[in-house]
Amino acid sequence: MFFDERRLCAMYHVRGYQRKIAWAFNKRVKSRDLVEGDMVIKEIKAPIFDPRSKFRPKRLRPYIIKTILSGGTAQLIDLDGNEFNTLLNMDQLEHYYP
Repeated sequence: MFFDERRLCAMYHVRGYQRKIAWAFNKRVKSRDLVEGDMVIKEIKAPIFDPRSKFRPKRLRPYIIKTILSGGTAQLIDLDGNEFNTLLNMDQLEHYYP
């Protein structure tokens, strides 16, 4: 009986630890509820030489989502109606609020 009690106690500790780890991970997850036609801004991920250094912009001008494809990719058009040939990951996009 003594070993069964210790095994149950260890199991409860493991479940509590896993719950805490899951909570810590999930609180940083951002939900992206983007649909076609939304205005978004795109993050600049590539290193760009800029004499302003840390004062350079982190995001580009607003775009409009033309289509959302499977796998979390989107095709964008700019405000003038020009389409981009490259597809972007949805993680690089954020809602634009004018």
